[in-house]
Amino acid sequence: MKVTALILAGKRSGVLDPLAANAGVAQKCVVPVGGKPLIEHVVTALAACDRVAEIRIVSHEPDEIEAIALVKQLKDEGRLVFRPGAFNLVDSVFSGAEGAEFPIMITTADNVLVTPEGYAEFIDKALAAKAGAAAALARKEDVQAADPDGQKRFYEFRDGGFSNCNTYWIGSPEALSAAEIFRNGGQFVKFPRRIAKAFGIMNLIRFRLGWGAIDPLFAKLSRRFGFKLSAIIMSKGEYAIDVDNQRTYDVTEKMLAARAATAAAASAAAGA
Repeated sequence: MKVTALILAGKRSGVLDPLAANAGVAQKCVVPVGGKPLIEHVVTALAACDRVAEIRIVSHEPDEIEAIALVKQLKDEGRLVFRPGAFNLVDSVFSGAEGAEFPIMITTADNVLVTPEGYAEFIDKALAAKAGAAAALARKEDVQAADPDGQKRFYEFRDGGFSNCNTYWIGSPEALSAAEIFRNGGQFVKFPRRIAKAFGIMNLIRFRLGWGAIDPLFAKLSRRFGFKLSAIIMSKGEYAIDVDNQRTYDVTEKMLAARAATAAAASAAAGA
């Protein structure tokens, strides 16, 4: 089964992101890192993932993005389309999903470190779980092993700490109501009222006090939403490191350079 990939590449109305300002561009998603724009890394990974059919970019200002050669090529081939961004994340998700084939995988334009294999892993696990909706998470120890500066906040449960990988699954039109989780932003660790609004006050209490393990909590959330909501635990901690600020930009730049060096060494060894 192939999925539709939705890339959220919007910007805050009237606000220029500091990374964009430093790079001299109009929006963060085209800030260069590792030699190419943030969103180009994401599009490259999705285009190389054989589980992904159509790619949809949800953007307020598509011109800068469409100027990227790979984006233009995929658009000309009919594999990539643009959808208009809205004033908040959930309405942008609804805009991006309009007329799309389900299931839908949602990712973000700053998920630079997720590889084609990472997206394939998430898709395979979501399908195996028969999830109505799902969220990709990485274990705290895996994230810190990838880079100790990659993430500073974690969701704490009885069975360990986890970090959000900003990758989500919407299995059907009926499950699209799970997109309400995104409303006003998804940084639940910083803003606990958002958890209460999305999940209910008792689940907020369990979340904040670390009551219970992650799977039973998601089972409770599933009953609240009326369909199966799954936590997909990813194999690599680096998938939880996105480009959010200068610190994570520097971490990402370093990790991309390490990947490039490893690939070059492997290529040289193969040619020897």
